[in-house]
Amino acid sequence: MRSGLLSLLLLFAAIKPGTTSAAPSQPNIVFFLIDDLGYADCGFNGGTEIATPNIDKLATNGAVLEHHYVQPVCSPTRAALMTGRYATRTGVYTIVRPHSKWGLPLEERTLANALSAAGYTTAITGKWHLGEFDKAYLPTSRGFQHQHGHYFGALDYFTHVRDGSHDWHHDDQEFKEEGYSTHLITREAIRLIQSRPKDKPLFLYMPYNAVHSPLQVPDKYLEPYGALKGPRKQLAGMLSCLDEAIGQVVDALEKSGLRDNTLIVFSSDNGGPPPGTNMPLRDFKGSIFEGGVRGCAFANWPGKIPAGQRIKEPMHVIDWYPTLVKLAGGTLDQKLPIDGKDVWPMITAKAPSPHESILSVQSPTQAALRMGDWKLIQASNEPLDDEDAPKKGAKGKKKGKGGKYEPFMLFNLATDPGEKTNLIAQDPERAATMKAKLAEWLKDAVSSGVKN
Repeated sequence: MRSGLLSLLLLFAAIKPGTTSAAPSQPNIVFFLIDDLGYADCGFNGGTEIATPNIDKLATNGAVLEHHYVQPVCSPTRAALMTGRYATRTGVYTIVRPHSKWGLPLEERTLANALSAAGYTTAITGKWHLGEFDKAYLPTSRGFQHQHGHYFGALDYFTHVRDGSHDWHHDDQEFKEEGYSTHLITREAIRLIQSRPKDKPLFLYMPYNAVHSPLQVPDKYLEPYGALKGPRKQLAGMLSCLDEAIGQVVDALEKSGLRDNTLIVFSSDNGGPPPGTNMPLRDFKGSIFEGGVRGCAFANWPGKIPAGQRIKEPMHVIDWYPTLVKLAGGTLDQKLPIDGKDVWPMITAKAPSPHESILSVQSPTQAALRMGDWKLIQASNEPLDDEDAPKKGAKGKKKGKGGKYEPFMLFNLATDPGEKTNLIAQDPERAATMKAKLAEWLKDAVSSGVKN
């Protein structure tokens, strides 16, 4: 009996991270990525006009990440999350438009690949936005075992059509399903939670298309917002519907007995465009000012992440790749270098940011670098390439405030979070140090992967 027990213990000890055997300690992971959410639209980040009780409860009972950096627009943030690598390595600097002959490069290992190898059931419900012109670029070819939702951005929430193309799929096959997309994405997530294999942990990636335009929502969600007008009222209804949906997902986790062993991460994919608000940050989506690249974010895991925190240490969405893979017992051994850092000690034990510097990049010539409380912007004022870019004469759309970039700008974010005062002339020594560091980051930047 003793020898048999010893053999069993040795067998378990021999199982290495990255194999398909799932240890009981592996957390379930639910990652909510919210499209075009403003930094200050939710209550937990100062919003007062829109009710977000379910989101706020998760944030309050977890760690609010006040300096969580993302990319200026959506596809680059998704690529960074999936790979742990900056756009300067993947070439995903801008939006992958419908039917474009490119996407996240096929040599990239994704977060879903890594977690699947670690024994997880991996699923995406929501917007992919990393390439769909060829089967090799679809979610089920990139590590996801289940897929439900859409590939493009800016689709109609009710008809699921974008520019004449129907865009709704299940396991990467076209799928006809009636209903409002936020409701459908949520319903599928709940089904996956309830029907998951009981012997495997779950990675559920939920990149909602809410609250991205077109601003559409069932009328019942508008009723509490009679005092608001126009696009802001529509946004309020959409965010209220999203908040309800997130509450339903959390309720499904609780009823399935998964909540105590589930890490929930919540982030916007870029700064919000009007009618969202990013106050007190400067500018909007599509910008490398803080209003474009600082995401509204938090992390929650009962008993593992201390509640009531507001963490000011900077991090980037690339950090979730190594952090989650390590928590899952997976391996980070791979051919391509990882830019992200493990931020778990920062979130759970008040450790400092693991970054000496953090990069925000629109292109190889237009980028920003954060070091400590300081931020340097190098700009060429390239035109904004964005599916939400205001068209001449379009109604209900406003250009972001903040004006054009100067060639170089230096800000102290501790004293000037709104980036109002350019200190480039007052602190030339610091500027020179940061310029050199930024040049080091950009010297091997790959060109854009865009192909029509």
